[in-house]
Amino acid sequence: MNNIYRLIVLLPVFILGCAPTNIIKENIVIQKIDSLDMNIFSKSGDKLYSITSPNSIYNKNELKFKFKNPTINIFDGEETKYIINSDDSTLSENNNLLKLKGNVKLKTLTQDEDFLYADNFIWNIEKANYLLEGNIRFENKNIILNSAKAKLSSDNIIEFFNPVKYIIKDDNNKNKYEINSENAYYNLKTESVSFKAKDKRVRSKIYF
Repeated sequence: MNNIYRLIVLLPVFILGCAPTNIIKENIVIQKIDSLDMNIFSKSGDKLYSITSPNSIYNKNELKFKFKNPTINIFDGEETKYIINSDDSTLSENNNLLKLKGNVKLKTLTQDEDFLYADNFIWNIEKANYLLEGNIRFENKNIILNSAKAKLSSDNIIEFFNPVKYIIKDDNNKNKYEINSENAYYNLKTESVSFKAKDKRVRSKIYF
């Protein structure tokens, strides 16, 4: 009888001791996804961008995706505008904040192709601007632009923040000469670069 009484007394303690562990396990939900292929649409039904990744994780608590070696296609209507690759990426805030990290490479699909490299890439989809940080390098067949920070706007203009190093290539794809300046602006449509200084005394524009 004493043994039965002891068991009845200890049973509630055992149940209570296990309950927190079960709750924690239920609240942490992480889903691993292989070969992910995801499309994101606007409220009006237009395709904004697509993400493919060989290895991704979705955290249900944080409502956040984490991607390994993602390829991201950004669309302009039915056409692909940019293709971006990186080592890692996260998608959060209801699919409105995209961050890429490590060996970021953005490629335009123009005839000559432009390449924009960076350590980090941040896209707040509601603002429609792309922010790039760390070891910025823009390159095409004519020029190379280097800076620590850049911003790519929806009007196809890349703003490079001070200090900027600008290199022009010759016909053999070798460096011809270089210019150091403050902010520089490259227009992807017109293929022109302009330079501006804070005091507005130095202004120049070069077309190719």
